[in-house]
Amino acid sequence: MRAVVQRVIEAKVTVDGSVVGSIDKGLLILLGVADDDDPQTVNLMAEKLVHLRIFPDDDGRFNHSLLEIGGSALVVSQFTLFADTRKGRRPSFSGAGHPDHAAPLVDAMVLALKDLQVVHVASGRFGAAMQVSLTNDGPVTLVLDTSEWLRR
Repeated sequence: MRAVVQRVIEAKVTVDGSVVGSIDKGLLILLGVADDDDPQTVNLMAEKLVHLRIFPDDDGRFNHSLLEIGGSALVVSQFTLFADTRKGRRPSFSGAGHPDHAAPLVDAMVLALKDLQVVHVASGRFGAAMQVSLTNDGPVTLVLDTSEWLRR
């Protein structure tokens, strides 16, 4: 599982001109799922996301987590995080999880974040053409990859 995580002041995702998910201060999570991901991977990623100390304290240091600041999360499925660009000019997405496998795990991430007491969790629409807008705070952008933690 891969995630590009952005600390935001606000973010929203739109499908066909309608906002389907929006948050104020918190994390925008672009989430990619691989075929070997499972509920354990979801829980590992969710725990990391809510406890990452990337929000500033009074001295401007990264000392607070999403839970500590009472922030929100916007989860947007992003199969392109598994793009393989080593050959040619057109990326291959063979490393991305099949939609039948990935969609339930993206939904499971939303539920896991809620279970971990994130104040407000919103999401995009799996498989839809989405427009994501955000105001990045910092800017702070991180890339998380569970395969690096699990050494499969």
